[in-house]
Amino acid sequence: MTHFHSTFDSGGQSIALDCFLPTANGHRFPAVIGLHGSAGGHASMADPATMLAAQGFAVFVPHYFDRTGTTEVVDKQTAVRHFPLWGKTLWDAIGYVERQDIVDRNHIGLVGFSLGAYLALSVAAVDPRIQAVVDFFGGLPTEMKFFMRRLCPVLILHGDADPTVPVEEAHHLQEVLEKKNIQYEMHIYPGAGHGFTGDTWLDARRRTLAFLKKYLANSQAG
Repeated sequence: MTHFHSTFDSGGQSIALDCFLPTANGHRFPAVIGLHGSAGGHASMADPATMLAAQGFAVFVPHYFDRTGTTEVVDKQTAVRHFPLWGKTLWDAIGYVERQDIVDRNHIGLVGFSLGAYLALSVAAVDPRIQAVVDFFGGLPTEMKFFMRRLCPVLILHGDADPTVPVEEAHHLQEVLEKKNIQYEMHIYPGAGHGFTGDTWLDARRRTLAFLKKYLANSQAG
């Protein structure tokens, strides 16, 4: 595996990108774009990114806050104001990823944490390039029900004691997916709050890997 930094352009801004890539040997790999939460902790994405790269995924972590000069989000108003620009930045990140020689452009997924999960689901609801989404304690913005054109299989992971993003967000997303007959998997962790640690995190990692292999890696044979 190799780990390096790159950049791409979005709206005239240079956006930093952390890349975690398997050893190519001429192969193309399914890609995963990881999206951090409101704390701006792209460094915290290194653990899941390294794990996925070791399992044959090309992983990219865009610093999407670069688009708005944000370091962290401490209030909902800031998130709402910048959300459309972050969505455009993710759209441009997908464009960057699908142009990479190492990437199988027909198999791209998103893994989002909290705010990053809202972003992932919002973009996946309108972008046919996305084939799978893992939602860590996030949700689908209510407004997206008016704009949704499609959605792909989703893995929903949430704690039932989350004080930041209520578990009702997970159930709302479940209802949308069931109504539209979209495949999904869901696991609610009893007593877990906003952010997973210990055995909960290990289980969530295992479920994430299995889900992405099912909908991204295994589908290459089809």
